[in-house]
Amino acid sequence: MSPSRLNFQLDAQASDSRARATTFHTLHGTIQSPLFMPVGTQATVKAQTQETLNTSGSQILLANTYHLLLRPGPDVFTRLGGIHKFMNWPGSVLTDSGGYQIFSLPHSRSMTEAGAVFQSYVDGQRILLSPELSIQTQRAIGSDIMMVLDQCIPSTADEATTRAALQITQRWALRSLAAREDSPQSMFGIVQGALYPHLRRESAEGLMQIDFDGFAIGGLAVGEEKSEREDVCELTAAMLPSDRPRYLMGVGTPVDVLEAVHRGVDMFDCIIPTQVAKRGTAFTSRGIVELRRSVYKFSEDRLDPTCTCPVCATHTRAYLHHLTKTQEPLGWTLVGQHNIHFYHQLMREVRQSILEDRFLPLYRERREILPIEDIDHPVTHPKRTSAKIHHEGDYELHGQPPVILHTPSLRIIPTTPHLDPAIESQLIQHLRLPADSPPLIVWDTHLDAAATAIAIILLYESEAAKGPVRPLHLTSFSADLSPLKLALHHKRHFPYLRHGAADTLIRRDVWASRYCPGLQWTLVKDDAQAPQADIVIP
Repeated sequence: MSPSRLNFQLDAQASDSRARATTFHTLHGTIQSPLFMPVGTQATVKAQTQETLNTSGSQILLANTYHLLLRPGPDVFTRLGGIHKFMNWPGSVLTDSGGYQIFSLPHSRSMTEAGAVFQSYVDGQRILLSPELSIQTQRAIGSDIMMVLDQCIPSTADEATTRAALQITQRWALRSLAAREDSPQSMFGIVQGALYPHLRRESAEGLMQIDFDGFAIGGLAVGEEKSEREDVCELTAAMLPSDRPRYLMGVGTPVDVLEAVHRGVDMFDCIIPTQVAKRGTAFTSRGIVELRRSVYKFSEDRLDPTCTCPVCATHTRAYLHHLTKTQEPLGWTLVGQHNIHFYHQLMREVRQSILEDRFLPLYRERREILPIEDIDHPVTHPKRTSAKIHHEGDYELHGQPPVILHTPSLRIIPTTPHLDPAIESQLIQHLRLPADSPPLIVWDTHLDAAATAIAIILLYESEAAKGPVRPLHLTSFSADLSPLKLALHHKRHFPYLRHGAADTLIRRDVWASRYCPGLQWTLVKDDAQAPQADIVIP
């Protein structure tokens, strides 16, 4: 391979781990790894300003090609001089290719060798997102690092499906590189292969024949168990060249990032720091703090006694608890600012430990503390005369932290309330029609443990708090409520079910929030009984 455009340098390699410290150079500055990249989907990191991101130590922001293609469009970036000038960001920017968004909208697109045809959620226009269009858009955006267009599939896909996706990703990688032409921007290839070691090796070896400036590990955090992700991450990172950055896409919590550094990865991105901040969840040196809990109502303590961020210096847990309970946007901003600072500080400490060859002790210490919730104020439960239920129908509680597993198929039930950004934008657009409009009919086709249903309800409440919204009718199809019953027996492991709507879902009640009287919920056995949907959640 030709020398990397990033002038990559390996600064140190831990003697007792695969962890490494590196330095490389983009068009907008010098980057030191390991590093975390806050996600700025729409050329903005949710609830943050460029000043707070800069102060927190952000080196690279991640922007989304799929969304920026649709709005504001490449012509805006071309005319205004690129994303750095557009958003007034002096640091570096990495743009993903749109591959994950293609994956997350299976009912709104069709795949061909040419690319993915999908319908714009902005104006309904049908668009062919090809490798060439993806790279042309990223060139117009002016990012420092561009990602090739790839075909992302569930990590649990069968071998034939995985091989087909891998092969089309390889062909698209060549087309993506050709579309870069004479641009000075760097470009990363993306290793696919799901959970099959031999396919991961095939993908990596094929990509290493191409002059990419770095390599990403794709196709993880999309359905596999934590242990599987860590094993595939370690295996894939070891296959990649040592003189290029390694980027694990879409991961994760602080402990997830720490585990991946231990396995040889340099770069990370995830929406988690700002996503959970909206609900008052903060990452600290004492584990996870759930600020919505009433135990913090009178607390004059700092959020994190060892943190140097402005939030910890100026605000008490009591105030942050109040902002979270009242759903004030400032709470989202402040907790998000702290979380991003915490991620960056963790990466700085990890880097220093690698340079001083003491990473393993730090790793062992932090991995024990980082995942613990409210270590100083643990949740206490009243003693029960009967044992906890660990199974319900064909579903069982497994692992630590626990997951809900459908035992016949080994499918892991989603238990994180999350909506794809494209679906979220569609919902907001429809909700903001006049309040006297007919109800917005949304089909949440798989109730499972109600994670998607709660995510929709949280979004509805958030939009209703800003002003009038049209009524919302949420419909789910499910013949088996067992996973939701099991999850409700273990609410402490699935905190989203603390929402007031959760218990009424299991009773099949029509539920209406006192804040959002236009919201209702029904459960039906088949779509013949349901009203025609305006939006279908995949």
